[in-house]
Amino acid sequence: MKLPFPLRRKFCRDMGYKLISNRSGSTSASSPVVVDSIGPVSLIGINRPERRNAVDPPTADILYRAFRDFEGDDSRRVAVLYGKAGNFCAGYDLKALSEAETQNLPGDPANEEIGPMGPSRMAFTKPVIAAVSGYAVAGGMELAMMCDLRVVEESAKMGVFCRRFGVPLIDGGTVRLPRLVGLSRALDLILTGREIGAREAHEFGLANRVVPDGKALNVAIELAQTLSKFPQRCMNTDRSSAYYSTYDAKSINDALQREFTQGIKVITEESIPGAQKFSKGLGKHGSFDIGDQSGRKSKL
Repeated sequence: MKLPFPLRRKFCRDMGYKLISNRSGSTSASSPVVVDSIGPVSLIGINRPERRNAVDPPTADILYRAFRDFEGDDSRRVAVLYGKAGNFCAGYDLKALSEAETQNLPGDPANEEIGPMGPSRMAFTKPVIAAVSGYAVAGGMELAMMCDLRVVEESAKMGVFCRRFGVPLIDGGTVRLPRLVGLSRALDLILTGREIGAREAHEFGLANRVVPDGKALNVAIELAQTLSKFPQRCMNTDRSSAYYSTYDAKSINDALQREFTQGIKVITEESIPGAQKFSKGLGKHGSFDIGDQSGRKSKL
């Protein structure tokens, strides 16, 4: 699945951005991972269509480095992860696993940030959106759960398919899934390995948006463009607080204290200028037609 060039060009023209292709020097059209940019949005695509975009060790390494580049580039505000040619990711490449030697198995998270699927152990400081089409199963489902939001096509298939072959979830699946959908529903998927479609995934809370086939990448990019227009420090501070309260907080008081301590730092930089815009009439009645951080008006 690739965003057609005319649409990419239209996004850039409408937003006043320059289209940059293959931003990361580590990727090319024949690479197992391709990286493009539209304005402040990074597009990271898994490009192994002959394997339904299953990830082998070289692909995991390139995918990890693509996300490290995104995380380290202040001009990149949101990333969209997708799969080329109709599938998001069919998980870890079992052919590669069948040929693996014990000494080459993945390292402990305490010692290595890179996971078997690549970036699955990373803690991002800005949003990542998954554009899910076709198969997003096993490790591919874990990559989707690594993202903040999931835009899922109607015919997409999700599930812990690796259950059939004795392959465990070691890319965050047993950690993230219960927090996303609750323990009972998570165990239903983890224990049975059964397939679920987009509608059930949406009912579970695993899919944030369900869209027609062929539209996930377009909708994910539009959503990413919306997020990129908000005051960034405020949005990412709130995002960080939500993750902290879900995974790391020792108590509700701990979570509330961190929310305040981090949030109060945003007041002078973004909140007061934002309130001044509102007092001048921008954003009234819930309108998103407001000025961006440069002071220009931009419709979100």
